Amino acid sequence: MRAIEPADVLVRNARVHTVDASRPRADAVAINGERITWVGADDEAGAHVGGATEVIDAGGRTVLPGFIDSHNHVRLGSNPLEVDLKGARTLEELRARVRAHADAHPDDRWIEGTGWNYGAMPGSLPTWRDLDGLTGGRPAFLLSFDAHNAWMNREAMAAFAITRETDAVPFGRVQKDPEGEPTGFVTDFAVMGIGRAGQAALAGVMPGYARETQYERTLASLDMAAAFGITTIVEPQNSPDDLWIFERARREGRLRSRLVAAMYHPVGTTEAERREFEAARARLDDDHLRVGPIKLYIDDVVEPWTAAFSDPYANRPETRGELFWEPEAFADLLTDLERRGFACHIHSIGDRGIRTVLDAVEAARRANGPGDRRHTMIHVECPAPKDLPRFAELGVIAGMQPRHAGPDITESWRANVGPERESWAWPWRSLRDAGATLAFSSDWNVTEMDPMVGVYSALTRASLDGTGAWTTQQTVDLETAIAAYTMGGAIVCRAEGDRGSITPGKYADLVVLSDDLFALRNEPRTILDVRVERTIVGGRTI
Repeated sequence: MRAIEPADVLVRNARVHTVDASRPRADAVAINGERITWVGADDEAGAHVGGATEVIDAGGRTVLPGFIDSHNHVRLGSNPLEVDLKGARTLEELRARVRAHADAHPDDRWIEGTGWNYGAMPGSLPTWRDLDGLTGGRPAFLLSFDAHNAWMNREAMAAFAITRETDAVPFGRVQKDPEGEPTGFVTDFAVMGIGRAGQAALAGVMPGYARETQYERTLASLDMAAAFGITTIVEPQNSPDDLWIFERARREGRLRSRLVAAMYHPVGTTEAERREFEAARARLDDDHLRVGPIKLYIDDVVEPWTAAFSDPYANRPETRGELFWEPEAFADLLTDLERRGFACHIHSIGDRGIRTVLDAVEAARRANGPGDRRHTMIHVECPAPKDLPRFAELGVIAGMQPRHAGPDITESWRANVGPERESWAWPWRSLRDAGATLAFSSDWNVTEMDPMVGVYSALTRASLDGTGAWTTQQTVDLETAIAAYTMGGAIVCRAEGDRGSITPGKYADLVVLSDDLFALRNEPRTILDVRVERTIVGGRTI
């Protein structure tokens, strides 16, 4: 009988939820090097203890696979210079926060902010007039909570040379009033501002986008991810110019979680830039830092009426939103990217945008033949019910963010789509039941990074105070939510052979929680109090 090799690390006295159907529950996990070597019962764990074994007594707490946050903008969150506008319910509250921040920071050259919600101004969009007189003559640049739109005062427009002749700037499209004057509202920031040209334009003017500030804010987000038990991050929107941030963090020992960087392909991307993506993929291709998928947009977002629907918006019958790509051109693009070996992560919100993507995947399959393409549609906020079975049929992953459905942040969303389409909203359960792979994520810093917030939201579709639950027929159970935050993310990353479950042979990417999640499932608000007490990546506590 072969002797058991002592473990380097042994986690025991745990409630191990493995996300492995062959052994769903266990009490102990043995680790040698970076890999799990044994999973089993606590009364057998002693055989794995040697003189040098680090024994971690979990004290009966839940142990899960490390969380895989498959859509997390770690490069863009954590700006230490900004005013936090999240949770402000009215325009007056937004104005008060901006004024207070400006008064408290008299030496700041710019007033930068993020997090304002469209619901604070129901039925309308803000203008420069709403910021007039608040900043002591300094420019103000405030991003919406979804980072899709920017709101500026007169001074900021002057800094970017925005006049009535300006239709667009590198970071978005300038909106104008009926007289042709710019309103201070710039759309398409997420589509243009997070791209190469947009980031360069911002970095040249705004302190929060300067090179060292970008690095420091990324480090803060990476530290947050480690504290929340996120062992793999998919950073969803980068140009080759951004990769130095992650490479430097790795050199300096600050990239403790694994990271997959998606390369952003906006409209107008050239063949030379596509070759840059291929070169970056070849250069960064290991299990700690990898360039992976291509990020695309098919449409925008619901709140400013820019996501693409088949029928008009309920409260703006003159529009049904727009596609960024004509359907045939998008299908050709997806077909080409497949041939280059890229999976795509595609921002898809309205039912027309979602159907266009599914049609493109189908066209690419006809052109390229069957295969494991591993495309992910991101957000999938309002698909038509008849399209739900196509996700499983085409092998398309539904990359969704449970917190996005929170009733405290969807007031404008619901008013815009109207009651007839409300039942289509974020259909997690219907997609799961139709056989689709669900991959949950935070979309930090659009919403909270903490996976416990996502798990709670998936179980309740309620606000964080427990109120307002809606379309509860689309909630999912705890097992589904955990699998979507672990194995679902591993499938997105083509890493299900190495991550996503606590299985011998896989990387020892684990989290120890402060409480037993399964004892709290009938009181889901208590899940919000659960903390990650230990995060382990590759057998090492980070």
